[in-house]
Amino acid sequence: MFCEFKEPNYSTFISELENIINIYNKAVQDISESKEIEFVRTIKILEEMDEILNIHFTPLSHLNSVMNNEENQKIYEDSLPILSTFHRKLAHNNALYEKLKTITANSDEQKRVISENIKNFKLSGIDLPQTIKERLEEIDSKLSLLSNQFSQNLLNATNAFSLIIESEKDIENMPQNAIESAKIETDGKTCYEFTLQMPSYIAYMTYGPNRKIRESLYQAYTTRAPQNSQIIDEILALRDEEAKLLGFKSYAWLALEKRDADTPNDVIEFLEKIANIAKTYAKKELEELSKYAYKIDGIEKLESYDVGYYSEKLKKELFDFDETEVQEYFEQEKVLNGLLDIVSNLFDVEFKKMDLHLWNECVKTYDTYENNELKSRIYFDLEARKEKRGGAWMHDFETHFIDSKDKKHLASTFIVCNFSPKIDKIPSLLRHDDVVTLFHEMGHALHHIFSNNQERSISGINGIAWDVVEFPSQFLENFAYKKEILKTFAKHHKTSQNIPDWLLEKIEESKNFQASLGILRQLEFAMFDIKLHLRLYDSDEAQILLDEIRETTSLITPPKYNKFQNSFSHIFAGGYAAGYYSYKWAEVLSADAFFECIDESDNFNRSKALGYKENILAKGNLNDMRVLYEKWLGKTPDLGNLFKLYGLESD
Repeated sequence: MFCEFKEPNYSTFISELENIINIYNKAVQDISESKEIEFVRTIKILEEMDEILNIHFTPLSHLNSVMNNEENQKIYEDSLPILSTFHRKLAHNNALYEKLKTITANSDEQKRVISENIKNFKLSGIDLPQTIKERLEEIDSKLSLLSNQFSQNLLNATNAFSLIIESEKDIENMPQNAIESAKIETDGKTCYEFTLQMPSYIAYMTYGPNRKIRESLYQAYTTRAPQNSQIIDEILALRDEEAKLLGFKSYAWLALEKRDADTPNDVIEFLEKIANIAKTYAKKELEELSKYAYKIDGIEKLESYDVGYYSEKLKKELFDFDETEVQEYFEQEKVLNGLLDIVSNLFDVEFKKMDLHLWNECVKTYDTYENNELKSRIYFDLEARKEKRGGAWMHDFETHFIDSKDKKHLASTFIVCNFSPKIDKIPSLLRHDDVVTLFHEMGHALHHIFSNNQERSISGINGIAWDVVEFPSQFLENFAYKKEILKTFAKHHKTSQNIPDWLLEKIEESKNFQASLGILRQLEFAMFDIKLHLRLYDSDEAQILLDEIRETTSLITPPKYNKFQNSFSHIFAGGYAAGYYSYKWAEVLSADAFFECIDESDNFNRSKALGYKENILAKGNLNDMRVLYEKWLGKTPDLGNLFKLYGLESD
């Protein structure tokens, strides 16, 4: 069964954490000093301790992200140095390292666990002098605290800003649900409050008619948390020091030691190849948009804060496609139920809703069954609120594995999004982009919960190379554009009528609208990230680097005040350092797999889907992804399918 999710007892949390670590350390010592060489009585016992530690800490970490308050933030911050010290000392435990090399493996999974652990020991500096190991421990602890501080600064800055609109003219023609969400009463007068929370910010940047207000919001958004500039300097210096202590040229070289990509140069060449193709198309897209903005509003120079607004208008004109009209058919609850039905049909599983009292009343919980046997659990927390950090993510809670007493443990995950919440009688209505996001995060969750691995450290998403971890999420999101998929759950929230075929066709037709501009934006982030970690930069030099990259990737030069790097959580607080390229790298796999799983008539090949489940999702980190992929399809992925996905010619 599953562990009960409950709010930690904050008064005893640290002492309980320290007690678990003491028990873990005792187990390490006993195993290291024993003559035992059987995997099940050595490594497997330590993997059980990993699960116990994770189950204790994850609820705190999760609540710090989704129900942030001073109490859980304080305990979370106090826990980080304790965990960092423990993990780094474990990684530098010579006795355990030597013991590991004597363990007998009785299966391919056990061999993989041992080889991956030996690699991790070497990358942690196990062979280095003790003084250097101690410095690496200090660096690791400091980086954990800085990443959390970066994230907390950003959350605080996001919550601190609001813009009050008094004139009805400044919200004219905006979607009704956006207007209702923003409506407040001030001194007996109806006003409208827009914030930097994603649903609110995107609503005005996409539909807000007042250009000055759009710029004000954009400026506030792109200048959040200026104090993070100093944190970036500290993070970059520590990463560079860590890499050089471990014998690498730079942090980028260190990071790629456990990635699918071989060298930073390979990554840069890959990104530049895509940029060169996409830029030609992007120039045409921007030219079309600029002409349109001039035609309808006399805008002589399109700025960054204009793009979303005029793109939405142009999209509506070109495709007769109105995102607000689409939203009427994407009620959150129906979308979620439809997604679960689709996954059930594709992968031969069943979902059952559970009635649990959890951290927020909007959270929904589903257990999954395979061949009538309980398999896993997913917690869905989908609505935005002030206490939740922005964005969308999947986070693992429990992991599927068999313990030393032959007991099976089941996997569970959280899927977290920031969709517009229900307001009075108006249900939570999703943009089509939100639907895509939900499919994306579900893809991550399936990668974790469908695992059949018996060994914890290679089960689910554990140990997956960072630059292929997005493969399953991107694979599933591609189906959120398919008519036959969408029509299974897209029903008008008032009339319950099915979404008309012509509107489904518009969604699919408009899928690649301004795709090249979007690709260039992603490439800008990826190129900045990988080059930033090729040598040591300070914040001023980082800005120069970003400006140089934008000469290639930004067809509209952002305002000087734009300091997006101060909110670039992916690489400074989210684990994507020297790895943001992963989105495009993995997309080569996901695009190739997608076209393998549909025929020319867009019919889904269910046998291929089950093969994907069996050969990719169920295998976890049993082998490198490129090996698993070739075993599934008997070929390597074709880069051309990435361009095909976006409707671009690659020749």
